[in-house]
Amino acid sequence: MQEKVEILDTTLRDGEQSPGINLNAKEKVEIAKALERLGVDTIEAGFPISSPSNFQAVMAVAEEVSCYVAALARAVPKDIEAAAKALKPAKKPVIHTFIASSPIHMQYKLRLQPDEVLKKAVEAVKMAKEFGVRVEFSAEDATRSDWCFLKDLTEAVIDAGADVINIPDTVGYTMPWEYEKLLSYLLTEVKDIENVILSVHCHNDLGLAVANTLTAIKAGARQVECTINGIGERAGNASLEEIVMALKVRGDQFKKESQILSERLYQTSRLVSTLTGYPVPRNKAIVGENAFAHESGIHQDGVLKEKSTYEIIKPESVGFPQTKLVLGKHSGRHAFKERLQELGYSLNEEEIETAFARFIELADRKKTVHDKDLEALLSIQATRVLAKFELLELQVLSGNDAMALVKLKKLNGSSESTEIIKEAAAGDGAVDAVYKALERAAGLEVTLLRYQLESTTAGTDSFGEVMVSIGYNDKTYLGRGLHNDVIRASAEAYLQALNRIFAEGSEEDGADFS
Repeated sequence: MQEKVEILDTTLRDGEQSPGINLNAKEKVEIAKALERLGVDTIEAGFPISSPSNFQAVMAVAEEVSCYVAALARAVPKDIEAAAKALKPAKKPVIHTFIASSPIHMQYKLRLQPDEVLKKAVEAVKMAKEFGVRVEFSAEDATRSDWCFLKDLTEAVIDAGADVINIPDTVGYTMPWEYEKLLSYLLTEVKDIENVILSVHCHNDLGLAVANTLTAIKAGARQVECTINGIGERAGNASLEEIVMALKVRGDQFKKESQILSERLYQTSRLVSTLTGYPVPRNKAIVGENAFAHESGIHQDGVLKEKSTYEIIKPESVGFPQTKLVLGKHSGRHAFKERLQELGYSLNEEEIETAFARFIELADRKKTVHDKDLEALLSIQATRVLAKFELLELQVLSGNDAMALVKLKKLNGSSESTEIIKEAAAGDGAVDAVYKALERAAGLEVTLLRYQLESTTAGTDSFGEVMVSIGYNDKTYLGRGLHNDVIRASAEAYLQALNRIFAEGSEEDGADFS
C-alpha cells in the first residue's frame, strides 16, 4: 500500500487573494462542498480577522463540510481568537498560524530580532493549542531563511504543540534541488519532527511551484498546499490538479498517492473558474481546453491508432467531457438529469428543477443544446445571488450614439412588495448605453474593469456567455450572463454584478464577531 499525501486546498484563502477575486460566503460554501466531494483532506477557508465577511465565510464553510477546515492567523492573539471563533462549527478545526522567518522579512516587515520572532511563534502555537484544535505553524519565507534559525524555530514550535509544520516557498524563489536539501536537512536535524506532519506551500513566481512541490514529496513532505487552477497571489500557487495527476501517472517515481477523486477535477476547475472570474488558459495542463486536443496530422494519426501514443492521461480520468449533441426542447427531466450526472454535476431536486427550467428556455431558442451550453447554464446558476433588481425589459437603438431603455423590478427587502424602475441612457455603442442605464436604475456609479464575451459552441446559433468585473468602493464584483442575444447577455452579466454589491452589503450588516 502506497503512503498517503494529504492535500490542503487553499483556493478559498490564498486563491481568493488573487487580484480581482471577491467571493461571498455562499460562493465559498459552494466551492468548499465541491472540494470535499473532490476528496481534499483540509480546506483552508479564509483569514477570519481580515474582515467581518471573511469571518462569516469561514464559519459558513465550517458548518457545511466534514473534512478539516483551516483558518489563517498571524502569530497575534486577536487573530488566533478570531480564527477559533470562526471555526466553532467545524468538525475538524485547524488554526494555521504563521510568522516570517527570513532575515529580509524580520528586518524590514516585522522589525523584530530572531529571538523575538521565535518567542511570538511559540506563544501563538501554545495559545492555539488551548482551543483543542489541530495547529499548523508556517515559517513564512522559509526558503530564504537561515537554516540554523529555521531549525531552532521548528523545534521550538513542535515542543509548543504544533501538529503540522509548513515550510513554504512564499515568493517562489527556491530551486527544486535547493528545496530538497533544505527539507532533508530539517527532517534529519530537527528533534521530534517525525511526530508532526511536514507540509509545503509553493508559489509560482518562477514557474516552479509544481516542480518544487513534487520534489518536496520525494524528500518526505506528507502534506502539500495548493489551489484549483493554481490561482493565488502574484503568479499563483502550485496547481492541485497537476500535483494529483503527476502522483497518479508517475506512481512509479513517488510511491505515494492522494485520496483525490481525479474524475472530479475538470468539474471543480470549471466551478472555481466561474465563481472567481479567472478563466482557465486553453493550454493549461490537465483541465485546459487544449489538454486533450490534437491538431497535428501525425498526432491525430497516432491517437486514432492508439491513444497512449500522445495521451499519457485518459480524458475521462480527470472528468474531461466529450461533446455530445443529445438534448433539445423535447428532452425530458430524466434525460436532462442523466446528462448532468454524466458531466459530473451533483444537484438536489430544487436545483435540478431550476436548471431544467432554464434549459427549456435555452432549448426554445436553440435547436440543440450542447454540453458546453449546459456547463455555461450551470455556471450562471452557481453564481446567482439574492437579487435586488430583476431585468424585465431591454430596448436598444444601436449605432455609434446608441440609446438604451431598461425596465427593472426592484425587490424591497424580504416582503413581497416590488417597484418598477425605468431608465434610459445614451452611450458609445449598445453595451455602453445599456450599462449606463442599469447604473442609473440601480443608483450606483461603478467602473467596468473587464468585459469578456465567448460563444459556448461553434455555429450561428451559439449562445453568448458574457463575464464582467466591476469596481465599487475599492472592491471587485463579478457577473455572468448567458443568452443568444449578446446585448441581453451583457445586460444580465452587468446586473448580476450590481446585485452582488447589494448582496455583500447585506452580508456585511449581518456579520457578528461575538
